[in-house]
Amino acid sequence: MKVRIKWIENVAFVGESESGHALVMDGAPEGGGRNLGPRPMETVLIGTGGCTAYDVVHILRKSRAAVTDCVVQIDAERAEEDPKVFTKIHFHFVVTGKALKPQQVERAVHLSAEKYCSASIMLGKMATITHDFEIVEQT
Repeated sequence: MKVRIKWIENVAFVGESESGHALVMDGAPEGGGRNLGPRPMETVLIGTGGCTAYDVVHILRKSRAAVTDCVVQIDAERAEEDPKVFTKIHFHFVVTGKALKPQQVERAVHLSAEKYCSASIMLGKMATITHDFEIVEQT
């Protein structure tokens, strides 16, 4: 996997992926940025959320669960001193579908966390990671 990061101005950068996509990242105004995009550490969380949500939806579909939506809300804490690594990360899954079984959703979340989501497993080497979920019945 290859990516390219290009400096735009001040503390703004464009990240370009090997698959042909681009993402603007910028710093906060107090750090010299113009708030043109998410902070690089926010993109780490967004990417991790996308990785684990992909897994959960894929696992539920594979088990023939009638999943229609999945939202992952992530709450993270960072160290006070440099390097300001993540120290705690909590993933809250809101999974919507028809007649979803709690054990199905719990299994999908667990498999993502323990086996498939390389991003969250990597972050778990540094941070304490917790998960929970809720199921919303689709009407």
